[in-house]
Amino acid sequence: MPHARHRSQRRATKPPPGGTGCDGLRPALLQYSRPRMQAIFAVTAPFFALVLCGYLAARRHVLPESAIPGLNAFVLYFALPCMLFRLGANTPILELLNPAVLLVYTGAALLIVFFTISVSLNERVGLKDAAFGALVAAFPNTGFMGVPLLVAMLKEAAVGPLICTLLADLFVTSSLCIALAQAAGSEGGAKTAALRALRGALSNPLPWSIALGALFSVSGLKLPGPAQAIVDLLANAATPVALFTIGAVLFRAGQHASRRTAPIDFVPVALIKLLLHPLLVLALGLGAKALGLPISSMQVMVLTLAAALPSASNVSLLAERYGADNGRIARIIMTSTVLAFLSFSLLAWAFGVQPG
Repeated sequence: MPHARHRSQRRATKPPPGGTGCDGLRPALLQYSRPRMQAIFAVTAPFFALVLCGYLAARRHVLPESAIPGLNAFVLYFALPCMLFRLGANTPILELLNPAVLLVYTGAALLIVFFTISVSLNERVGLKDAAFGALVAAFPNTGFMGVPLLVAMLKEAAVGPLICTLLADLFVTSSLCIALAQAAGSEGGAKTAALRALRGALSNPLPWSIALGALFSVSGLKLPGPAQAIVDLLANAATPVALFTIGAVLFRAGQHASRRTAPIDFVPVALIKLLLHPLLVLALGLGAKALGLPISSMQVMVLTLAAALPSASNVSLLAERYGADNGRIARIIMTSTVLAFLSFSLLAWAFGVQPG
């Protein structure tokens, strides 16, 4: 009988296979849960399938190439701002602007930027191309893919950290990389390039929609019924149209490639995005938590999963605008998007995410 009692105690204290947060990482890795993995794929597969639909629609000319910029503009200036406004208005301000979360994520992004540039520079890849490569290595597709995907997986708990990553990438990561890309050829040098990049970030509607949502959150203001209905209609359109647009933009970027790119010049950057970036965010997040900074296991997990997303597809349009090798950038984004379906899903499983 004592043996039976010990066995029952071991069964009772055995950690569950699921759970969410960093504390659930070890048991999830020790015990494979097929139903949980299937539940994760049930969420991620439709998102990546819509990206594929957009790519095939553009490739088969069902969606004319001339329509792609308009589709992208609809998402960027109408649908996505409404979605971010709605999320921001329903999230406490301290979650939207958590200093510890911003510090961890921005620190990781800066390290990835400078590391990627240092390993990319060679006789084929100059500073401008290396800077844009660093941008896609450190800038995940949070707006178009990450926000709807992680909110679908983790509900409202994901909103605050995701907003922080968007703000850090829009104001710090993208501004820095664009400034570095322009610094060599800019008449005013790095300072002029940095100011120009910052003005570009301020012209982006996403930070303003987040700020307006935060204002409504703090003040308790509510939109009138008809206005709220319009916001809801546009916000609900954001996810499917944004994902479809990612695929279409990827096809367009490949078509406008200025020259062929050797795999050695784009595959390592895609792997930095999908492997090194989330690993660095996780390490810095756990380190900050150990030091007593106000960051939770859930927030560390959300930041890590955000970093594990594929590269932001719109960077290919930026590279084209600034005269960089957009073919190389498009191949990095495409590679990271294809591989992320498996790598992101496996990381979510390792964290013990249980959708639904």
